[in-house]
Amino acid sequence: MLDHVAIQCADVAASASFYDAILEPLGAVRVMDFGEVVGFGVAPHPSFWIGPQTSGEGFREAHIAFAASSRNMVQAFFDAAVNAGAEVLHAPRLWPEYHQDYFGAFVRDPDGNNVEAVCSSPE
Repeated sequence: MLDHVAIQCADVAASASFYDAILEPLGAVRVMDFGEVVGFGVAPHPSFWIGPQTSGEGFREAHIAFAASSRNMVQAFFDAAVNAGAEVLHAPRLWPEYHQDYFGAFVRDPDGNNVEAVCSSPE
């Protein structure tokens, strides 16, 4: 349903480095880079964008869930996030309250957003 989504960041360079690290295990890379605006995805289509905070006052948390095709990819995302210094919200595990095969990990990005990798396939 969504073609792409964008979030605003206090420090685009720090956030770009963070997303470089955590999206690579999921198969996504920088597809476009205009310095202050960076698009990530699977070439040639950037589906996740970051840019500088240009509107609004203060911070409102976003929850961003990236799809992983395996539970190992969720673990690799989590490991990369921890290595990048992310605050851990939830280590990788099953979330049967969502559905029986929902396997996800949750961390905070440099701006405090709740960022998740999730695999919905059976082990």
